Amino acid sequence: MDKHVEHDGNADETIEEINKKTGRNMPQAIATAVVLIAIIIACLAISMDVFMVLLVVFMILALWELRVDFAIAGMHIPVVMLWICSTVTLLATYYSPWHVSTMALCIMLSIVLVALSATANFSFGDRLSMEVERKLAQTNAGARLESSFNHGSATIQHSRLTSVAVSVFAVLYIPLIASFIALSLTFHGHAFAHAIMIVFLPALSDTGGLFAGAWFGKHKLSPRISPKKSVEGLLGSILFAMAGAFAIFACTYPSLWASRWWVPIVVGILMGIVGTFGDLCASMLKRDIGIKDMGHLLKGHGGVMDRVDSILLTAPFMMALLYVTGL
Repeated sequence: MDKHVEHDGNADETIEEINKKTGRNMPQAIATAVVLIAIIIACLAISMDVFMVLLVVFMILALWELRVDFAIAGMHIPVVMLWICSTVTLLATYYSPWHVSTMALCIMLSIVLVALSATANFSFGDRLSMEVERKLAQTNAGARLESSFNHGSATIQHSRLTSVAVSVFAVLYIPLIASFIALSLTFHGHAFAHAIMIVFLPALSDTGGLFAGAWFGKHKLSPRISPKKSVEGLLGSILFAMAGAFAIFACTYPSLWASRWWVPIVVGILMGIVGTFGDLCASMLKRDIGIKDMGHLLKGHGGVMDRVDSILLTAPFMMALLYVTGL
């Protein structure tokens, strides 16, 4: 009995040590990751139409998280208009026969509509206020003081021009970049492989960076922005992404090894560097707002934006690489 209790105590200590090194609840993170992988694979197996619906749902959730995060800093983005524009942009980009032209037109119209909507601060119900109040309890004192939801008259009043600016940023950050994921599904007849590479390789790269940084990380990559990022973690991200790219390449393009053997190497380097840069950009945004995670929807991972930031930033580069190399 004593040995069993001692074994449980050692296991708990080991888990706590891992959680401390990685900066997250690893059992929760692993369970959530398994569920997400199952959902994405199931959608891809059913049809690309279902996967597009899943992509739209994720973008809607990400925009809601941005709405709450910006509200903490007293800034407003018209989330309903963003939902409409994002949905139309993603679906039109995928289903239109003129994919690139349609994407460009939808993004230009989205910028105009969202900018106009940002000048009017409409609120529907108490859901936003409840979310902001919950998150304010977890933020630093500076963010609580600045937030217009903290008290009747905020210490810092943001102009409508600021709301327009952050709203346009939201258009460029989510529907524009997410459209490149939709674009990647429309050429060369390898939509499934393209979706797997664009969605899962950044996640695999993050995993490699997480474990390499936790166990071997000694040289800080950018301590002011993200103290847990390390050079060793970056190398782990590159190697994991490269290994995943080689596996996908072997299963999908076995006849192209002689002429395209170098592509998985480029993919790994691209994923590691650009994905890490995306994480650092997201960390800068969170640091400026004064929050730890973008949201709380994914147990052990934070919010949807915390998971898709590297996917979004790498999507245009991956789409271009796949198109240029004929994969």
